[in-house]
Amino acid sequence: MTKEQILQELEQLPKPLLAKVLEFARDLQAEAAEPQVNPEVWQAYLASKREREEVYRRLADS
Repeated sequence: MTKEQILQELEQLPKPLLAKVLEFARDLQAEAAEPQVNPEVWQAYLASKREREEVYRRLADS
């Protein structure tokens, strides 16, 4: 889909729906701007969390 097609569709939308479209577009921009987590780093974090699960449980219970 091209930008022109999107603009054509927007022209046909009722005004109340335009606010929802704007909100959706802004959400997409914010999501794209967020840094992506490196899968290797995430896996290392999860492994560390599993290894230290008992320690975290004891701390939470104290």
